[in-house]
Amino acid sequence: MSGGGTQSSLRKVLGSLKDTTTVSLAKVNSDYKELDIAIVRATNHVERPAKEKHIRTIFAAISATRPRADVAYCIHALARRLSRTHNWAVALKTLIVIHRALREVDPTFHEELINYGRSRTHMLNMSHFKDDSSPHAWDYSAWVRTYALYLEERLECFRVLKYDVETERPRTKDLDTAELLEQLPALQQLLFRVLACQPEGASVHNFVIHLALTLVAMESIKIYQAISDGTANLADKFFEMQRSDALRGLEIYRRACQQAERLSEFYEICKSMDIGRGEKFFKIEQPPASFLQTMEDYVRDAGRTSPARKSQVDNKDAPKEILAIEDKKEPEVKEERPPSPPPAEPVKAEAPVVEPPDLLGLDDPSPIATELDEKNALALAIVPVADQPSTTFSSQANGTTGWELALVTAPSSNENAAAASKLAGGLDKLTLDSLYDDAIRRSSQPESHILSIFCPVKISSHLREIICNIMAITNAYVMKQHQLTNAWLSLVLCDNEITSLTYIDFLC
Repeated sequence: MSGGGTQSSLRKVLGSLKDTTTVSLAKVNSDYKELDIAIVRATNHVERPAKEKHIRTIFAAISATRPRADVAYCIHALARRLSRTHNWAVALKTLIVIHRALREVDPTFHEELINYGRSRTHMLNMSHFKDDSSPHAWDYSAWVRTYALYLEERLECFRVLKYDVETERPRTKDLDTAELLEQLPALQQLLFRVLACQPEGASVHNFVIHLALTLVAMESIKIYQAISDGTANLADKFFEMQRSDALRGLEIYRRACQQAERLSEFYEICKSMDIGRGEKFFKIEQPPASFLQTMEDYVRDAGRTSPARKSQVDNKDAPKEILAIEDKKEPEVKEERPPSPPPAEPVKAEAPVVEPPDLLGLDDPSPIATELDEKNALALAIVPVADQPSTTFSSQANGTTGWELALVTAPSSNENAAAASKLAGGLDKLTLDSLYDDAIRRSSQPESHILSIFCPVKISSHLREIICNIMAITNAYVMKQHQLTNAWLSLVLCDNEITSLTYIDFLC
């Protein structure tokens, strides 16, 4: 034991000599004498916290009112102090100065540190630092490396958030989805570095380490508040996210639950070590595990039924949108009802044009040429006059009415005139005259007028000329039949038998 104590005392003496020599050199060779002396004395080999006056001198040199060259020189001097030392006390006290500068100096110091790390090797990269002077120094060196990682992550978090979470109010409560998914992982990584700063071994009883751990523990409160606000905001937006964002959000929420449990254990250790005097740490409330299960089910279902993803959460919003659409449709229907009758008129006009019209008038209910031929054929038959009364009686018995039959069956006192007017087949001259007069009347009308009646559809001039020619031929045929019939009737009036034979010869 005496040998170990002698070696430790010897190292302290050598450390004191190094600090004195460095101060003497700074007084002679340095352009920033006061700053160099303050840095050496604030980061000496003495295993006690630095004096406040030396720290204030350093802060004055890196304030926003000083030229940027002075700030850059101070950062370079601190980085050189870290890179050249192998003593845990010098390294830890230098890190404490940098940490306090991040907390107490304006944000421009953050930016200068970030810019310095981009141009050179990062000054806080102490992954290879070790002090093997004693077994306790190994434990101290391990904690110094962890503390350097926390400060490095603190700078990275400032770069992502664009503000210092310790000195400013957390803004995660009002962020949108994209910013939440970017900033919450940075805050959770910073909290992970806080939890890693839990001292172990001999570092639990070191006073300088307690001082640095107090700074870390106090900042963890603000970090956790920012994460809690961001997690609550994330939970509100979770069921509106795309599946890829929902997966990231689920991982963030799951990690927040795990870190909340570990942070409670960390605070219990800090209370047992009398870090922060215990009254400033609050009780961590665990997020509900049921909500985590709901989020996992949602992500699982969103992968299978992605189109119906929002129906689980937007049930309150969807009815409002539907009602708004219905309210807009009602006045539109009322406005459309008045102009609805006019479109019905062209439907009525187009209804008769369903079937093609009879251009030649072959379907006309009036007697046509074929019917006249049939009746004329009947007229050629020689029928005795005695059969005529029976025919007339049969027509009366059938209840046939009409001015044509009335003329045929009308009683007459002149038996000879009635017999003379009777023709074969039960017809008389008046009936035939009425039929032929109707045909003459139709034939006298111009073809264009008849065509317009039977063919309301618009046709070409060439087709119209063809139809008119056909109708002219038909009319000529009807006129010829009428002339033949009149000639025949003139003969019948003289003598029925002689007329019939004469008509046959005429036709032959």
